[in-house]
Amino acid sequence: MPRAAFEPLAQEIRALKQSLNAVILAHNYQVPEIQDVADFVGDSLGLAQHAARTDAEVIVFCGVHFMAETAKILNPEKIVVLPDKDAGCSLEESCPADQLAALQSTNPNFWTIAYINCSAAVKALCDVIVTSGNAEKIVRAAPADKDLLFVPDENLGAWVMEQTGRPMTLWQGNCYAHVEFRRESLLQLRRQFPEAKVVVHPESLREVRDLADAVCSTERMITYCKASPALQFVIVTESGIIHRMQKECPGKEFICAPTFDVMRAPTDHCRCSECKFMKLNTLEKVRDCMKRLGPRVELPPEILRRARLPLERMLEISAR
Repeated sequence: MPRAAFEPLAQEIRALKQSLNAVILAHNYQVPEIQDVADFVGDSLGLAQHAARTDAEVIVFCGVHFMAETAKILNPEKIVVLPDKDAGCSLEESCPADQLAALQSTNPNFWTIAYINCSAAVKALCDVIVTSGNAEKIVRAAPADKDLLFVPDENLGAWVMEQTGRPMTLWQGNCYAHVEFRRESLLQLRRQFPEAKVVVHPESLREVRDLADAVCSTERMITYCKASPALQFVIVTESGIIHRMQKECPGKEFICAPTFDVMRAPTDHCRCSECKFMKLNTLEKVRDCMKRLGPRVELPPEILRRARLPLERMLEISAR
């Protein structure tokens, strides 16, 4: 649909934002029209940092459920709404809090590091939270006398172990969208685009990470592409980020792995590079959730209190 077709709806959302004293936060994987109406677009770390310092009374979180929960944990007194209540995450689903507690009970020396892609109940059981952008830094800062338990993404955890040399017990979970990328598909793209730099998200399999020119979070992907003299990039993550890359890196070409068809335009993506949960949010749902101030994210007071501690520890270490 042409971008102009969304403008009346975008204008309605801007008016609602002003009347509600609201802020709209959007993840890099959201659809272009949501990114364009948001006050801030970024990765999980940037969104958490922005949520922690906002003075808005209403936070409209355009992402998935664990992200909106994070905003609520950091702002328990504010209204936090999510456009679609069913916008979940395969990583979050892979790590139920009761199963994590059972594993923790087997080793009293575990120091639990949780990737932010987990539920508030899991965060409440952990010592520190990480994102893909700060995981290496935080693991390096972890107590030397502790046995590290990393949940729930085994691929991100494995990559962090490769970078730090710090052994960790890894929870067996993964992002369904990122494990679809395969070595052979990426090798084919390298042959088709030999001058392109390959930029890979660390939630991907090692066979894919090993082919990368850079392994980094979505925010660092954008920084890398801006700074690189290269004009062509193969982007190995959810295809929603291409919109922001094209806006911030004019004159550069971005090829979405692994399903790019060389007979199509570079912006024509196969849906297998999209997160079905992220794409549940639409501009109409953003407008509707603002009009009715729901679905709201609500959490028990004890979960809010306990989950806030590891998040604050993350933000403090990240700021060093």
